[in-house]
Amino acid sequence: MLKQTALEQETTVQGQAPDPVVVEDREDQVTLLLQGLTCAACVLKVEKALKKQAGVRSVQVNLAESIALIQGNADPKTLLQSVIDAGYGAEIVEDERTRREKYEVQIQREIRQRKQQGITALFWGLLLMLWGLFGGSMMVTAENRSYWAIVGALTLAIMLFSGGHFFQRAVLNLRRKTATMDTLVALGTGTAWLFSMSIVLIPSFFPENSRHLYFEASAMIIGLVNLGKMLEVKAKQRSSRALESLVDLSPKTARIVTEQGEQEILLEQVQHGMILRLKTGDKVGVDGTVIEGQAWVDESMLTGEPLPVEKTVGEKVSAGTLVADGTLLFRAEQVGQQTMLAHIIRTVRQAQSSKPQIAQLADKISAIFVPVVIAIALFASAIWYVYGPQPNLSYALVIFTTILIISCPCALGLAIPMSIIAGIGRAAELGILVRDADALQKAARADTLVFDKTGTLTQGLPKVTALYCFNDYQQTEVIQFAATLEQGASHPLAKAILDFAATHKVDLTSIAHFQTLQGLGVQGVGVQGKIAKKQILLGNKTLMLQQDIDCHLAEDIFQQKSAVGSTVVFLAVEKQLAGVFVLQDPLREDSAQALQRLAKQGYQLIMLTGDQEKTAQSIAQGLPIKRIIAGVLPSEKAQVIVELQQQGHKVVMVGDGINDAPALAQADVSIAMGTGSDIAIETSELTLMRHSISAVADGIVLSKGILSNMKQNLLGAFVYNVLGIPIAAGVLYPFWQFLLNPMIAGVAMALSSITVATNANRLQKFKVKED
Repeated sequence: MLKQTALEQETTVQGQAPDPVVVEDREDQVTLLLQGLTCAACVLKVEKALKKQAGVRSVQVNLAESIALIQGNADPKTLLQSVIDAGYGAEIVEDERTRREKYEVQIQREIRQRKQQGITALFWGLLLMLWGLFGGSMMVTAENRSYWAIVGALTLAIMLFSGGHFFQRAVLNLRRKTATMDTLVALGTGTAWLFSMSIVLIPSFFPENSRHLYFEASAMIIGLVNLGKMLEVKAKQRSSRALESLVDLSPKTARIVTEQGEQEILLEQVQHGMILRLKTGDKVGVDGTVIEGQAWVDESMLTGEPLPVEKTVGEKVSAGTLVADGTLLFRAEQVGQQTMLAHIIRTVRQAQSSKPQIAQLADKISAIFVPVVIAIALFASAIWYVYGPQPNLSYALVIFTTILIISCPCALGLAIPMSIIAGIGRAAELGILVRDADALQKAARADTLVFDKTGTLTQGLPKVTALYCFNDYQQTEVIQFAATLEQGASHPLAKAILDFAATHKVDLTSIAHFQTLQGLGVQGVGVQGKIAKKQILLGNKTLMLQQDIDCHLAEDIFQQKSAVGSTVVFLAVEKQLAGVFVLQDPLREDSAQALQRLAKQGYQLIMLTGDQEKTAQSIAQGLPIKRIIAGVLPSEKAQVIVELQQQGHKVVMVGDGINDAPALAQADVSIAMGTGSDIAIETSELTLMRHSISAVADGIVLSKGILSNMKQNLLGAFVYNVLGIPIAAGVLYPFWQFLLNPMIAGVAMALSSITVATNANRLQKFKVKED
């Protein structure tokens, strides 16, 4: 007699291999690297242009990363041209490494340009300011008109050199009847320069006390905005470090083994079926199967597991992992964009470009923000012109320019994307793969967590610990019948029975006319060999009772083993009980601690299982699970989730098996164990690459941190504009004679974007506290 585990009703055995799960790999996705995006209005323009193209299914434009992800079957060249026609630069990138390299070149070029343009404009503006303070007057007189005309022309040249991109895009926006941050900067600085030059050319048109020039303001504002944008770009660059670290996991070369010997080639040249050698310290470049040798492989960069895993013949190795010790040969099976690492990178990139529900408010405001600001600026300047003190014309100009400059759609556009990029990148570092940013917002608001048992709370590695035979059936017969029905099945319990058969060197036979009984077991009619044409039934006690099979001989075994958390599987031959398998699947080591963390945070914890009530209760002993729902079929699991939702609960479902897929799809947020079935992983919104329930608790805590960060950024952007625009309009002037200088407004606008980006980047160092 042996010892063993727990078999769940929902998974009792299948008689044939299931159809392979086909995972959509997003091959119809086009990625564009964009140039010239400055604010949320730019994002809306590009999205609108792309969505108009035939064959486009969905568009995601990421301001913080300057990329567009387009799903559908549209012609890439058409997509490229639509962005260019909208007034922005774009190029197609094939993979993440290429995108990163081109983006890095683009970023460095922009930083250099912004720095050069900013310093040039600021230097000229400071010279003019110092001249006004110490060397003369900023007023036009008959004696200095020619001097100011030269200064005005030089200022225009400086403005076009340092801020030509603002004016160019502003003109394009005007032609397309749209407005962006470029419009505000160009209109504000251009108006100040035009007003000043008009005074120089036709001074008699202006009252004498209104002939103050603002050449220095035009130059300095452009300089400050450029330097602010340079700092903003640097902050955005830091937010992508987590994804960059994933890209860096792949080596640039690989060592292949041929009949001529070993040869080092570029990783891109590795093809399916090639034999590769790995030595201590090597990074694995592609996915494959070990065919010779043994090594300890560090998978922490993908799974978060700290200890190296032993890899021997027949086991899988994954791209992005590191050989800690040993040497082996393996056959390449998934290469290039087909590797698990490439899939993770695409998923992270997709999630970073997705929009949570909270972003809809920002989008709605961004769509009308710039036109509203221009209207406010015109209205406020008109009020100052009519009712303001003398020189009223100068005051009106200052008010108009200051409102345009201080209004910052940049901070509003960056508020959510920056938090998402930093947060999802941090999640990837913690071994949590996020598919959709909206799932983070929903997870942060959840109040109920529902856990599957086998493979989720337990290790998912059950073993047959005992076998009992009845009615004169022999052990070999019982094992053969059960393993024959289970061959090809993917559930851990089926694998345990097959491993048991292999250990006892029992040969399997073929089976015909089999039928899977969902949630109950597997039956087969006709097994070739010694048991030809005998009806075989394998499943739980409920199945046996439904089929009128007498199980009283095993009743004591069932009660005893179920009470200690074991799963009991019954085998019947020709309507007669033949054997009972006892299986044991221990809890994951961190399940109790992780569930305690969640319970302390006030979550309702539920175990949802198809196993017997006694088995589930035994497993739940010592865990803070207050509710157990046992004996549930896979088709009923989703209904349980529905009932919880009808009661007003926000539900997170955590599972790993095919049978969990309906419940995962129904839940408000779905979390799958990375070791689970493909369909469970594809159904889920969050996938745990770590084999740990602690990752669930980490993910929930991180989701709250990300939502809080998004709210902080959004609130900060709103408060900045709500306070900044009235102050720029002069509401403080009647009380304290305070009027905001346009150059200070330029500094404030730059700082608002930098503040948002810096706050979001705090998520990169987010610490998960374990109670």
